[in-house]
Amino acid sequence: MPINIPNDLPAWERLSQENIFIMSETRAAAQDIRPLRILILNLMPKKIDTERQLLRMLSNTPLQVDVELLQTATHASKNTAAEHLLKFYKVFDDIKEQYFDGMIITGAPVEHLEFEEVGYWDELCQIMEWSKSHVHSTLHICWGAQAALHYHYGLQKVRLPQKMFGVFPHTLVDKSVPLLRGFDEIYWMPHSRHTEIPAADIRATGKLYILSSSPIAGVNIVSNHNGRQIFIFGHSEYEANTLADEYFRDLDKGLPIQLPYHYFPDDPHLAQPRISVLLQLAQLLRLPVDALRPGEPAARSIGLVFYVGAVPPEPLRPRDFMRSWQPQRLLMRALRPCTPAYFLT
Repeated sequence: MPINIPNDLPAWERLSQENIFIMSETRAAAQDIRPLRILILNLMPKKIDTERQLLRMLSNTPLQVDVELLQTATHASKNTAAEHLLKFYKVFDDIKEQYFDGMIITGAPVEHLEFEEVGYWDELCQIMEWSKSHVHSTLHICWGAQAALHYHYGLQKVRLPQKMFGVFPHTLVDKSVPLLRGFDEIYWMPHSRHTEIPAADIRATGKLYILSSSPIAGVNIVSNHNGRQIFIFGHSEYEANTLADEYFRDLDKGLPIQLPYHYFPDDPHLAQPRISVLLQLAQLLRLPVDALRPGEPAARSIGLVFYVGAVPPEPLRPRDFMRSWQPQRLLMRALRPCTPAYFLT
């Protein structure tokens, strides 16, 4: 089913080229369907890129999705045109009387600051408190997850000795959780962060559940007791070239940065076929990428999509390769309504 977004949102043209079903506001208004209402608090500097990434994933649902974009009023974006923000974004005062089925709080490049030093921290706290009574399920991503765990549970982030950067394997801690239905026992997800919240601190709250973790990247997915708060420290929304863009950006700036783990085709950790080959086969056969992995029966994953991004329309460069079999349904499952008994026992 489609996502409902403004006709002139920049993401419209790109998503249409990828055959993602999007619907104009005019057509959506003519249908007698109660859409799933999703609010996105976009804290990323390149907001248009983040819009496209999240909207692509939100399209992976049988429901009609009505998306509202939110920005902070206490911080002026330097990397997104003011005209774009004025036209497509709202601030908290515009929506605080409304109710939403789901909300996404993105990450932000402010890890070097203490939470209380972030310029819009007070406003963010107000929004997170409001979400407990006005949003059914909230998904927090990367720094957004760390900020929420700090606000709701008093947890502190810890700086890593080296940036956690690349595509890492994760294992499921609890396979019975519906949020993770369809996941492989080992799945892959990108990370790009300088800090973490230790697993011991999360467990010590007695109110949070670690659903998956990585022997390299640490904790990945955390939930509260009823599944209405989901915290993801990786980036399941990243496109195939996102990590490469970050890597070359830092190189150009002369910043210390290591090659992203398990990402480029000449990486010694890469033991599987290049993702570009799998993507092309998947497109031809209309099968999920995971079904094409050696030794995996195709029937196991029919109906799921396990790759990030689409086959690039131009000849592939090294930065276009990415091995990352992770379900795009994760985001929609985290936002859909569910009862506490259904989610965790």
